[in-house]
Amino acid sequence: MKNVSLDDLDHVDRAVLPLGTDYPPGQVLDWHEHRRAQFLYGATGVMVVDTPQGTWTVPPERAVLIPATTRHRVRMLEVSTRSLYIEPDAVPWWPGTCTVVDVPPLLRELLLTAVEFQADYGLAGREGCVVALLLHEIAALTPLPFHVAIPAAPDLAAICRAYLADPDAGVTNAEWAARTAMSERAFTRRFRAETGESPAVWRTRARLLAAVPLLRTSSVTEVSGRLGYASPAALTAAFTRAFGMPPSRFTTSGAIRREQS
Repeated sequence: MKNVSLDDLDHVDRAVLPLGTDYPPGQVLDWHEHRRAQFLYGATGVMVVDTPQGTWTVPPERAVLIPATTRHRVRMLEVSTRSLYIEPDAVPWWPGTCTVVDVPPLLRELLLTAVEFQADYGLAGREGCVVALLLHEIAALTPLPFHVAIPAAPDLAAICRAYLADPDAGVTNAEWAARTAMSERAFTRRFRAETGESPAVWRTRARLLAAVPLLRTSSVTEVSGRLGYASPAALTAAFTRAFGMPPSRFTTSGAIRREQS
């Protein structure tokens, strides 16, 4: 089922509804929520998923698990998705917050197969087995750290979202503290209480997440300069330390090499 609205199918008596959708570049799915849990896989492009609690950046060929009734917004950057909309009772093990995961080859092929099914696909036989295996494969996935928390306090949340939109390597804790009319020490203590991280650590991760969509169209050298790193090697070291893989994995040339291997 491709480019079909979930609203047209949500009534169908199936615990899992596979849907494929192609989005124009830069499309934003504004704040919304689903009754079902969602497994959102980007077969191409990069997705940025916002909730009131955080921001999750989904690199190409990865997915995000979105809990049922979670209010969220998605920015699509040249994305073709394969989604599973799942009745919550069918996945009691589903995470309580959004979670980015890798998508191994078997799971990817199962998703590509499932979106060709009719909405009322047969529960017995091949189609039912494919859907059952999909859930088994998803349950075995390991989370990836492509996210930052967003504070609940509106003033801190506004500062964080503004930084995510335009990361600036020169910003200091003192500048952020001044914007909230607090001392630097009090601000840092409050920020850590809300996010679990110091402002400096949070900004470092936010800048690295900002690299992911930029790497779709720019080289590691270009991205390192744009984000204020001293050299491509500095960006590569920080990115690899945070995410366990080099930024070159997400460039166009890196994608070509993976396809050829």
